[in-house]
Amino acid sequence: MSALLVRQAGVHTTVQDRGRFGFQAQGVPVSGALDPEMLRLANALVGNGPYEAGLEIIHAGPALEVEAESARVALAAFGGSLQVEGERARTIPPWRSVTLKRGQRIFVKGTGQSVCAYLAIEGGFDLPTVLGSLSTYVRGHFGGFEGRALKSGDRIPLKRAGASDRADMCLSSAPKNESGPLRVVPGPQADLFAPEAFEILCSSTYTVGRNSDRMGLRLEGPELPHLRGHDIVSDGIVTGAIQVPGDRRPVLLIADRQTAGGYPKIGAVATCDLPRAGRLGPGDKVRFAAVTVAEAQILARRRSGEIEALASNLKAAGGEFDPARLYDTNLVSGVVAGEPDEEGGQAR
Repeated sequence: MSALLVRQAGVHTTVQDRGRFGFQAQGVPVSGALDPEMLRLANALVGNGPYEAGLEIIHAGPALEVEAESARVALAAFGGSLQVEGERARTIPPWRSVTLKRGQRIFVKGTGQSVCAYLAIEGGFDLPTVLGSLSTYVRGHFGGFEGRALKSGDRIPLKRAGASDRADMCLSSAPKNESGPLRVVPGPQADLFAPEAFEILCSSTYTVGRNSDRMGLRLEGPELPHLRGHDIVSDGIVTGAIQVPGDRRPVLLIADRQTAGGYPKIGAVATCDLPRAGRLGPGDKVRFAAVTVAEAQILARRRSGEIEALASNLKAAGGEFDPARLYDTNLVSGVVAGEPDEEGGQAR
């Protein structure tokens, strides 16, 4: 069996694709990648379809060993790197693919400016789908690899026994981890808050709390007052909804969010900014800016086009540049001697 052997699991590494759609009426969350844009680009670099499952890596790790004839992988990360160990140790930057041989080990060294990064492998993983998806829903113990985060000693089966015979690729231009406020539209219960609440949301700076996870980002900052309490009849929740429970602190619901809830929702983050929300981790600062639904739709179409253009505009990766090896190499052996120039200046 061709596989990736998990030598070290990392902080929290799971198998994720774009999500599990069509089962929210039965209470099944969509789940999927926190940042589907990064997963889309990682897949493009190894020649996969846009929705193939990859590894979602939180903060750092894993360390993996190739148990196949060869394997082509690519890391999508805003500043992280892929360390290839062995006789010829080297560092592979993100946004390019690399082909590995049997027995080679790789380690994902940090996720850079984002809480998450994605590792795609050519062909994808040979795992059973659950309700049409390979996404891991850890709370429900299903999907992905045995319904859980990876552990040391796991062997993730691969669809391909070896990499295809083609050049490694890189993006013609790397995407930027954009800053700025998250665009937000008023929510379905915006009228259940004090008149000034939405303005407070859009004029304040919040901090992502330490108790945040893949289900939701708990935001610390100014309170958002309700008009008549914080309980409503439970209704449906979309990814990006901002609900406000009894402590009057906003909670931004992301990939593993519940399908229904009984707290009023003051707003919802626009689709174009959901990947950026998924990159946020504890301690990160968050601001919001109001947009209309029509503006959000235009922004979503524009962003989708930008990502597709990046995924389609690949080029051959060429030779590998490893800054660490360059810095460790003595490029000058001994002292260079020379005669002074005609005016008695420095040696030439």
